[in-house]
Amino acid sequence: MMKHGIGLKFALFLALALLALPLVSSPVAAADGTVDSGDTAWLMISTGLVFIMTPAVAFFYGGMLRKSNFLSMLGQSILIIGVVTIIWVVFGYSLTFGADNGGLIGGADYLMLNGVDLAPNSLAPTVPSILFMMYQGMFAIITVALIIGGVAERMKLSSLLVFLSIWTAVVYIPVAHWVWGGGWIYDLGALDFAGGTVVHITAGVSVLAAALVLGKRINQAKGGQEVPHNIPMVVLGGALLWIGWFGFNGGSALAANGLAANALVVTHISAAVAAAIWGLISWLDTGRVSVLGLISGGVAGLVAITPAAGFVNPTGALFIGLGAAVVCYGGILLRKRLGFDDALDVWGVHGLGGTFGAIATGLFATTAVNAAGKDGLLYGGGIDLLVAQLISVAVAWAFAFGVTFAILKVLSKFVPLRMTKAEEKIGADIIQHGESAYYLR
Repeated sequence: MMKHGIGLKFALFLALALLALPLVSSPVAAADGTVDSGDTAWLMISTGLVFIMTPAVAFFYGGMLRKSNFLSMLGQSILIIGVVTIIWVVFGYSLTFGADNGGLIGGADYLMLNGVDLAPNSLAPTVPSILFMMYQGMFAIITVALIIGGVAERMKLSSLLVFLSIWTAVVYIPVAHWVWGGGWIYDLGALDFAGGTVVHITAGVSVLAAALVLGKRINQAKGGQEVPHNIPMVVLGGALLWIGWFGFNGGSALAANGLAANALVVTHISAAVAAAIWGLISWLDTGRVSVLGLISGGVAGLVAITPAAGFVNPTGALFIGLGAAVVCYGGILLRKRLGFDDALDVWGVHGLGGTFGAIATGLFATTAVNAAGKDGLLYGGGIDLLVAQLISVAVAWAFAFGVTFAILKVLSKFVPLRMTKAEEKIGADIIQHGESAYYLR
C-alpha cells in the first residue's frame, strides 16, 4: 500500500470522476406538463432548508467534539454533499423511485436522470419532477451525514468515504424504496411521512453497528470524560437544524397546503415540548438544567415527530415530544451504562427517537389530519397500523444493523478503518486536513 493510503485515495476519486463524466452530456427534457407555482416555490424553499441541515449537523456535532476534530466534521459534511449527490444523480434516484421490482428495489427508469424533467410525474403531481428529485436527494445527504457523528474522532477519512458510499447504495436506497418508492413496506401500509424509518432508524442503528466494530476512542477507552469544546456552536447548529426541519417535514407534503402547515406546526410543538421536558429530566437527574441537554432534547423531538408530522394533530405532537425526551434521555444513559462509544449519541437520539416516533404514529395518526393516512389505535383505527409500524421498525433495525456490520467487517479486510493511536491523539483536523479550526496567537 502506498504511503498514507495515497493509492486508495486516488482510486476513490478516480471512480467518482468516472461516475461524473456522463453528467456533461446528460440532457434534461423540456417541460411537457403544468406545475403549480405555489407548490413549486414551497418545495424549492424546502429543498434549501433541508440542504442547510447538513452543515448545521456538522456544527451541532463539531461543537461536541474535542477542538482538534472540529474542522474534520465540517470537511466530512462537505464531502458527503458531493459524494452522495453523485450517487443520487447517477443511480440513486432511479433505484429509489424507479419502477418497483418485487417490492425490493426500483428500476433503471431514471438512470442519469433520464426522463427526470421539468414536468410533474405521479410522485409529485404539481411540481417539476427534477425538483422532487433534488428534494429527495437532500434527504439522502442528511441521512448519511448523521452517521459521521457516531464514528467521529477515530475513523480514517478515506475509509469513511468508501464505507458511506457503499452504505448509501445498499442501505439507504433500498429502505427508501421500501417505504416511499412503492416497495413492500409501502404496500404493508406503514406510514413514514418524512423519514423516521428511512432516515433516523437507518442512520442511528447503523451507528450502533459501527461503534461496535470500531471500538472506543482512545480517550474513552482510558475513562476520559465526554467534554464538548464549544457548546454555543452546538446550540447554533441545533437551532439551524430546527429551522431546516420545517422544510424537512413541511416540504414532505409536496405542496403549499394545509397538510404542509400542519406538519410545520406539529414539528415545532414536538421539538419545543421535548426541549422543555429534557430540561426538567436533567434537573431531576443532576440538579442542573444542561444547555447541551436542552438543544439535544429539541433535536430528539424533531426526530420523533418526523414520521408522524403529516398524520398527527397538535395533541399527538405534544405527547410525541414528551415521549421523545424520556426515551432519548434514557437511551443516552443506557449507552453510557453499556459502554459502547457512539461518540455523539446518534443511536440514542436518532435511532431511538426515530423508533419511538414510528411506533407513536401507529397510536396518534388520524385521518382528520390526512385523509390519505390511517387512524391509529387511539383514534379508533384498531391495531392494524400499529402492527404495520412495528414490523417496519423491526425490519429496518435488523437490515441496517446487519448490513452495516457486514460492510465494515469486509472493508476492514482491505483497508484500515481507524486512524493510528498517535494520529488520534493529534486529532483529525491536522492529520486529515492539515488545518486547524483554531489558531491561538
